[in-house]
Amino acid sequence: MFQDILIVFDGLTVSPETLSYARELALRMDARVTFLMLAQMRFMERTVLESKRSTLSRMEDQAAQLLTRAAEPFIQQGLEVRSAFRVGDPAQEMLKFLADRPPFQVVVWGSSMDLPPKGHWIGRVSGHMECPLITVSKKEKS
Repeated sequence: MFQDILIVFDGLTVSPETLSYARELALRMDARVTFLMLAQMRFMERTVLESKRSTLSRMEDQAAQLLTRAAEPFIQQGLEVRSAFRVGDPAQEMLKFLADRPPFQVVVWGSSMDLPPKGHWIGRVSGHMECPLITVSKKEKS
C-alpha cells in the first residue's frame, strides 16, 4: 500500500456520495485514506479564543463522531484510515496540512455541494496541489 487519498470535508458535513466514491477509489488503488475535516472560524485576539473555547470543544466532539462513522465502512473493507480536524481559515489550514505530509495521489473534495462556487477556497488551493482534485456530484446519471 503506497498510495494515499485525501478526502476533504468542508465544514461539519459528510457527503455520503463522496464517501462511497472515495471508498471504491481507495479499494481500486489499494490506498490509505486520510479524512481532513475543516471548519471555518476566525481568531482575532487571545481574548476571542477564550470566548470560543466551548464552541471549539463542541465542534471537536461533533467532528470526532462524524469522522468515526465515516471511517467505519472503510475499515470494514480493510482500508487504513487516518483523520484530522482543523479549525481556522480552510484554505490556510489545508495548505498547512498538505505541507506537513508526503504527497497524496488524489484529493477528493467531500462537500455537500455539487461543484465549488466560483472563488471558493478549494479552487484557490487546488492550484497549489501536486495532485488532482476530484469533486463528486450528487446528481445521478440518467
